[in-house]
Amino acid sequence: QAAGGGWVGTKESSVYERMREAMVVNQIIARDVRDPEVLRAMRAVPRHLFVPEGMRDHAYEDRALPAGYDQTISQPYVVAAMTEALRAGRGMKVLEVGTGTGYQAAVLAELGLRVWSIEIVPELARSARERLHGLGYSSVTVIEGDGYAGWPPEAPYDRIIVTAAPPDVPQALKEQLAVGGRMVLPVGDLDQDLIVLQKTPDGFVRSVLFPVRFVPMVHGAGE
Repeated sequence: QAAGGGWVGTKESSVYERMREAMVVNQIIARDVRDPEVLRAMRAVPRHLFVPEGMRDHAYEDRALPAGYDQTISQPYVVAAMTEALRAGRGMKVLEVGTGTGYQAAVLAELGLRVWSIEIVPELARSARERLHGLGYSSVTVIEGDGYAGWPPEAPYDRIIVTAAPPDVPQALKEQLAVGGRMVLPVGDLDQDLIVLQKTPDGFVRSVLFPVRFVPMVHGAGE
């Protein structure tokens, strides 16, 4: 994790800083995200550096943006709401499924979390790895692979966050979540809900947050 609020070696213009503050106030606090650490992380991560260069002036708008390869970078409010719903504490191990541009992983790193992030699109995995490294987010490990399989070498995870929608919760992810852990993910085909899954010694407790629209979670070749 980079010192000094997010990244190293980049001089940010005050224009983007003002846009980011407006994003936090008007899109995130206004919709009742209240966790001070989540708000601090959303203020710290330079979202405009995680979107395609031609989209930078739109980086702080209240919408998802294209990330290339039929993927998206989620709407800022959804990133903040999912992060808050994780209720993650500093030093926890987090598995993220769907790295995309690396923006969500950077927000998690700002919270002092150790992040393993899986991306199925090789080009996105490579560019996200380079971007996160360049911005100083050393606590994020980007893995190229199929998110349905999770990442067994580091399991169990205290928290799991999924940024693409499977039709139901993948079994491997349930198995790799620690007892007492929380998973936040969109579930469904056309009609999707953002859900929280809590793992107890007796099974899972499932709660629904709100309806969402994510890109479908896809299997690797040969699945």
